[in-house]
Amino acid sequence: MKNPLTINALNIWYRKDDPVIRDLSLTLSPNEVIGLIGLNGAGKTTLLNTLSGVHKNYSGGLNFADRSFKLTRYTVFSEDSSFPYYTFNEYLSHAFAAYGKVADQKRVNELVEGFGFGEYQNVLIRDLSTGNKRKVFLITGFALCLPLLLLDEPVNGLDFQSTEYLYTLINGYRPYGTVLFSSHVLESICLTADRVLVLEKGCISREFARGQIDAAQIREALHDTDS
Repeated sequence: MKNPLTINALNIWYRKDDPVIRDLSLTLSPNEVIGLIGLNGAGKTTLLNTLSGVHKNYSGGLNFADRSFKLTRYTVFSEDSSFPYYTFNEYLSHAFAAYGKVADQKRVNELVEGFGFGEYQNVLIRDLSTGNKRKVFLITGFALCLPLLLLDEPVNGLDFQSTEYLYTLINGYRPYGTVLFSSHVLESICLTADRVLVLEKGCISREFARGQIDAAQIREALHDTDS
C-alpha cells in the first residue's frame, strides 16, 4: 500500500531568511497514528497548515495544493471559523460532494451520537460553542475516512466524554488510513500514538516508537528541547 505522505527537505517560512521548519524529511506509513509534540513556537501548527495547503510559503516536499493530494486528506484545524452560515448537515453534504464521496449515514449517525451532537445538527456553525464547532469538523473528518487525517490540537474545547470518544476514534482509524495529530495533552499521545515525533526549532529532534511512549519520556524530551 502506498505511503499517504512522504516529505523530503521541506522548508517553511514566514520570513524566508528565518525558516520555521528547516530541511524536514518525513514518511508516514499507511494505517498508523503519529503524534506530533513540541513546545509553543516549535512549528507544529505551521507544519500542519502547510500540509493542508493553507500556508503557501514553503519549498521542497510536495505541491500540497495539488488536487490529487488534497483529495486524500482532511484537516481539523486548531482554529476554524470557516462556513459560519452553514449548519452541520449542510457542511457535511458540502464536504462529501467536494471529495466526490457518498456519506455512510450509519457511520455519521454513530459519530453524531458518540459526540453528543444530535441537537446541534441544524444550528448555524457560527452559533455553536467552541467545542461544538470542533465536533462539526471532527465528525466530518472521521466520516470521510480518507487515507490521511490531520488533527491540530483536536481535544481543545472538548468535554471529558467527547475526549474519551475521540481517543476511541483515533485508535479505530487505522483500517481507514493514517492520522497525524499535534497535541500538548500527554494522555492523548500515550493512549493513541504508534509513533511520537518531537519537533524542536523546526526539525524533528527525537522519535519514539510505541514501546517507548510514556508520559515520563515525553516530558523528558520536551524538557531536553527547552534546555
